[in-house]
Amino acid sequence: EGFGSIRELDPVSPNHPVFLDAKSGHAAWANSAALRAAGITRATPDPEGGRIGRDANGEPDGLLFETASRLVEQIIPTPAPAVIAQAIDAAQAELWKVGITSVHDYDGANCFAALQLLQAQSKLRLRVVKGIPLANLENAVALGLRTGFGNDFLRIGSVKLFADGALGPQTAAMLQPYEGDSGNTGILLMDNEEVFEHGQRAVSHGLSMAIHAIGDRANHEVLLGYAQLRRYEREHGLPALRHRIEHVQVLHPEDYGKLAELDVIASVQPIHATSDMYIADRFWGSRSAGAYAFRTLLERGTRFCFGSDAPVEVPNPFQGLHAAVTRQRMDGSPAAEGWYPSQRLILEEALHGFTVGAAYAAGLENRQGRLARGYLADLIVLEQDPFVLPASELHALKPAATMVGGEWVWQAG
Repeated sequence: EGFGSIRELDPVSPNHPVFLDAKSGHAAWANSAALRAAGITRATPDPEGGRIGRDANGEPDGLLFETASRLVEQIIPTPAPAVIAQAIDAAQAELWKVGITSVHDYDGANCFAALQLLQAQSKLRLRVVKGIPLANLENAVALGLRTGFGNDFLRIGSVKLFADGALGPQTAAMLQPYEGDSGNTGILLMDNEEVFEHGQRAVSHGLSMAIHAIGDRANHEVLLGYAQLRRYEREHGLPALRHRIEHVQVLHPEDYGKLAELDVIASVQPIHATSDMYIADRFWGSRSAGAYAFRTLLERGTRFCFGSDAPVEVPNPFQGLHAAVTRQRMDGSPAAEGWYPSQRLILEEALHGFTVGAAYAAGLENRQGRLARGYLADLIVLEQDPFVLPASELHALKPAATMVGGEWVWQAG
């Protein structure tokens, strides 16, 4: 239980560098060869917004948290766009099988180039709203890219920022320490002033914001920054862009109503509520009552956009539907009514989040998310009726066919 170290990796690969990214993307595990290649020694300071794991003697132990992972990542060769394009081409076929016709993506410039390459070859049959990493904000501004620019298959989305880490490695920024670790409140990567500074730059050039925030302190700081940003938009005659917070996993009760007040979208992944529930109870204790609080936020008037957070979780939206409606894992745990059952949604609400809500977040609610005249003909045919199926079986729903733009792109064997 817990993290490994170079003691486990070095015997397996003493001479070849090994770098294993955590599922969350907020921690990594490297062997001694990788640390040497990156020049990481006991004298290497922790980078801003990150931490190098060290043993009792102060030597690097192979664990890299948050921005410290970049010390190794930056020396790993980046695949060419043509190679990435091949992977995307294969991946879109897998997504059709689970009924996905559109995604919101936040990979970097090479991925954007690969998507354009696929579209030029008429191979892109998955609609992509392409986010812009903060590191590429100035390039986007210089090129005049704006949120919404593009076409029906590839368009510009929001600027992606990170305000904190994740629950698993205990780097999500909290107002109070983690249970059993009185000295740890996580890692705050960006405070409200930095949120406003970057947001001001983005909105002045027509770019909306999407900010990763998991811990209650990170969410509080982002909401403070968004409050400043909304004032800035009003005072400068700028449109109120569709800003979002990615994850919104735990909030202080005083912040429940602030997303609706600021008209900030909660971009959440219902599957996290059940995949994380046991470690949430372990690390957050009673604060878990305010975690993944979908019903509370909805009753306060919050707009939702649902997704999967793939590859952190599987992309299958039906597993997310099941989690939102039952607050249980696929094996039925926890028994009875699920984890914090007062936060359960009804099926119509959960479906809205995955369809209309996601389309609204992309500014496409008049083109996507519904079966209606004049909308894009993106649809799926299910083998079973989700409104007849018991809620406990929603995760087992399967498409019989998937249509994109009026074309059947996949049909079950």
